[in-house]
This record gives sequence, C-alpha cells and structure tokens, in this order.
Amino acid sequence: MKVYKYFLVAFAVIIIDHTSKLLVHHYLGIHEEVSVIGDWFKLHYLLNPGMAFGLRWENEFGKLALTLFRIGAMGGIAWYLYKSVLIKAHGGFLFCLALILGGAVGNVIDSIFYGVLLNNAPLNSPTPWFHGQVIDMLFFPMFEFYWPAWVPVFGGDYFLFFSPVFNIADSSIFIGVLCILLFQRSFFKEEPVAGSTANEASELPTTALHENGVPKQEPTPEEKNPANL
Repeated sequence: MKVYKYFLVAFAVIIIDHTSKLLVHHYLGIHEEVSVIGDWFKLHYLLNPGMAFGLRWENEFGKLALTLFRIGAMGGIAWYLYKSVLIKAHGGFLFCLALILGGAVGNVIDSIFYGVLLNNAPLNSPTPWFHGQVIDMLFFPMFEFYWPAWVPVFGGDYFLFFSPVFNIADSSIFIGVLCILLFQRSFFKEEPVAGSTANEASELPTTALHENGVPKQEPTPEEKNPANL
C-alpha cells in the first residue's frame, strides 16, 4: 500500500514549516525584518492569532473556535487522503492532499502548543493551551505606490503588493488547493467502464459488412427460400 508515502510528504511539510518557525523565533525579534532577495523578498517575524495570510477573527472565543475547526479539518483531510489512496485516485491529486494536510497540521501545532512552549498566547487568553499564535515570516512586498489623487475612493492612499505575511504551512495549503483547481480535469478524469466496448458492440445493427466495408443487407424471404418462387 502506497498510503505511507503521501503521509511522508505531509510530514516533510510539517518538519520544514516548524524548522523555519523556530529558527525565526530564536534569531529574530517580533517585527524584525531581514532582507533575503533585495526589497521584494524578506523575512518578517510576525505573530498571527487568526487565520492564514494575516487574517484575524476578532472575537473572545474566535481563536479557540478556529483551533477546534482546524483540528476537525485536519482529521477530515487525513481520512479523505487515506480513502483516496485506497481507491487509487490520481497521484497528483493525492500529492496535493498531502500538501494541504501538512499545512493544516503545521498551523494546528502552533495553535495548540506554542502558547505554552513559546509563551506567545495573547495576554487576554483564558489559557495558553489552544491559544498559541501562528508564526509568520514570509513577506513579498513586490511593489508599492500611492494612488493618484484623482482616483475615486482610493485617491492618495498607500498601496502595497503583496502585503500579507505568511508561512510554509500557508504556502503548502495554497499550492495544494490551487493545483487541484488548475488540474481538476486531469485529476478527476472519468475512466471508461469495463465491458462498455462489448456492450456497445452488442447494440450495433445486425447489418453485416463486406470486407470492403460496404453494408450487406439481410436476405429477403425469396432469397432465403428459392423454392417459393
């Protein structure tokens, strides 16, 4: 059974994700920034109490609800991946599911344990368990500008692309979902039903064919019984 190799892919994503998070935590301060490639790729240490790509759920119990939802989603994805392997789904689809699972588990570990292990839970949290903040660090500020004053609504406002700060787990989930959407026709291609060729052949007209492909009509009653002439 090849199910283990896809869970190994998910495990690799988890290891890479948390290695990068712990390195950033130990070597950078909160909001400290390091340039990696010029001004368009930087490491920016950020704690995210909410969802992916810097989004937040501003509610007293929002973080706990989000963590519980992630745990449920993680279990559902793992079960679906296992079942998909058993029915021999497309290998590319299984790989994408493994990426999504690895990313989901990666962020769940932050939420459950980092509030205790790294003491990064928000100050107003009822407990550090299940309230850990996710460590983000990947920042791609590709270009920035101010909207011209004559532009309606946005005139004079500052614009930065790409502003969200995210992590390896977020990237893994995004890539997995994007590939499923882009290649869904290949992943979910309908296979011909076994025996369909034979069934189609049985439904063909009883008209026979000459060797040259010209249809041959059924003989008339007179041709079948010349004695009746």
